[in-house]
Amino acid sequence: MDVRVDADPHTTRKEFIVPWPEPVGDGTWRVRYRRDDGSKGAVPGFPDVKAAEAYITDMESEQRKGTWIDPAAGRIVVAEWAPDWLDALDIDQRTEENYRSIVRKHVVPRWGSTAFSDITNLNVRKWEKHLRASGLAKTTVDGIIKCFSLMLTDAADEKIIATNPIQARRRGRRRRSQRTPRKIWAEPSEVLTIADQIAQKYGPGGAVLAVTAGWTGARWGELVGLQRPNLHLFDDDTGQFLVDPDIGSLHEPNTGPLFLGPPKTEESARIITLPPFLVRLLRTHLASHSHRHVFVTPQNELHRRSNFARRALRPAADGNAHIANPAIRLRAVKPGLTFHGLRHSHKTWMIDDGVPEIAQALRLGHVLPDKVQETYSHVARAVEQRLLDALQSRWEKAVADSAAPPERTIWRAAA
Repeated sequence: MDVRVDADPHTTRKEFIVPWPEPVGDGTWRVRYRRDDGSKGAVPGFPDVKAAEAYITDMESEQRKGTWIDPAAGRIVVAEWAPDWLDALDIDQRTEENYRSIVRKHVVPRWGSTAFSDITNLNVRKWEKHLRASGLAKTTVDGIIKCFSLMLTDAADEKIIATNPIQARRRGRRRRSQRTPRKIWAEPSEVLTIADQIAQKYGPGGAVLAVTAGWTGARWGELVGLQRPNLHLFDDDTGQFLVDPDIGSLHEPNTGPLFLGPPKTEESARIITLPPFLVRLLRTHLASHSHRHVFVTPQNELHRRSNFARRALRPAADGNAHIANPAIRLRAVKPGLTFHGLRHSHKTWMIDDGVPEIAQALRLGHVLPDKVQETYSHVARAVEQRLLDALQSRWEKAVADSAAPPERTIWRAAA
């Protein structure tokens, strides 16, 4: 900030910006000041010179502490500043598209003509209540408020407003919708049955994808983004695959083509080991197509999450009893199970098998708050082998309990 050593508004020596009082024609006073760009600002409405000088004293104190906000900055309206804010975001493409959609559909229609200095916590909370009453899901409303709050926080950092006016709720009516929904997970035999039905309805490649998700806990983007050079299958039926830190996940933007990019977090870049049956199964699976990616559609194209859910996972998990005379009758196995539910299933199996928390976190790409990883490194090999043995046993039991007739199953390659 420019600074000037005396209170003369016309001096050219800039070491400290000293505001000055100035009379106005209606008998009141105002405080004048010079901005960094050389233009003059004014704060009007003081009844006398003493009141103006008292404001100047506070203003100079805030200037020294770096907390003073130019009153004119707060008069910028949201719609004027929002495009620059969106263009300056340094986030992944999917999140940026989501924020742009929120700003276009919700923030600008409500706040576009509102000056930042006129936004209050009370008015934001009234808006939040209106959004809920309009029928939007709680998670959607929470996302809208979070996006708007981030914008206001950045506006405060840019000295447009003093602080973000949105405050955390301290009270409010209890709502059943705020309760975290129960996560649906599946037993190994249920995952295998679902995979059998995917093989019938969609194709064997989709079945292998589902089994790999259940027995590795990898995320959707990590599996459909997996390329052959990052999958290592050895002759002794050991194997592993790498979630690459730079291109380890397939991303699906709302507009534009699919692209490979970093996985969800830094910890998500990891090596996932495979039980013996899965090594054999993946070896046979790779021989069924020539695409660079390990998992592709029956048309030899990259997967899209919504397409796979609609065409493969939903019918296989939910069944199709509601459809009259389908080409293939599918029974309900685990209604509501999502692809992420396969990852949750893997987590549940590891807990049930007594796998240490640090081993679970490393396998799933989670972050632990402490530094037990250093201790874990000394016993990692033994724990990892115990984990793989447990997963192999779960597979063998699931196959033994499977109701699918031998001629209809694709799992002989894993025997």
